[in-house]
Amino acid sequence: MLLFWLFERKTVILSFDRYIENMTGMTLEFILRIFVAAVLGGLIGLEREYRAKEAGFRTHFLVALGSALFMIISAYGFEGALVSAEHRLDVSRIAAQVVTGIGFIGAGTIIFQKNAVRGLTTAAGVWVVAAIGLACGAGMYLLATASTILVLIGLEAFNYFLHKFNHHSPGRHSEEENSDE
Repeated sequence: MLLFWLFERKTVILSFDRYIENMTGMTLEFILRIFVAAVLGGLIGLEREYRAKEAGFRTHFLVALGSALFMIISAYGFEGALVSAEHRLDVSRIAAQVVTGIGFIGAGTIIFQKNAVRGLTTAAGVWVVAAIGLACGAGMYLLATASTILVLIGLEAFNYFLHKFNHHSPGRHSEEENSDE
């Protein structure tokens, strides 16, 4: 019995030592993941800041960084705690909670005022920035970068075309009156 206990304890210690070695090697990768997430979220935030929206650079920067961090913690933060075959790690659980939490933040940015809904684009932007952060946290840099580019195209280029369309359409109100934010 004592011999079994010592063997089991040594296995746990060796597993923990290997875990620590792997974690120090991966720490730079984790830092890169949150850095990329913060930069990509910040780029979208700069566009929103330029448009003088409620959720600007800092909000988007923090949401992307935080989402990436939650994804890293979800995927790697509990690895050392699981030392037996009976335990399983479900990395999607924390990511799913990020989506739920961002839903609450987004709901707080949407305002119904004078028979118009405002803040919908901002809420959607914060939501997609959270997804970009989760992608960075998972190490999917190309997917996150492509998504950021598409978001910026959606916000900037489509804004240009809608602005031109609104000025040439008879009976249409100005962009400021029709804006969803």
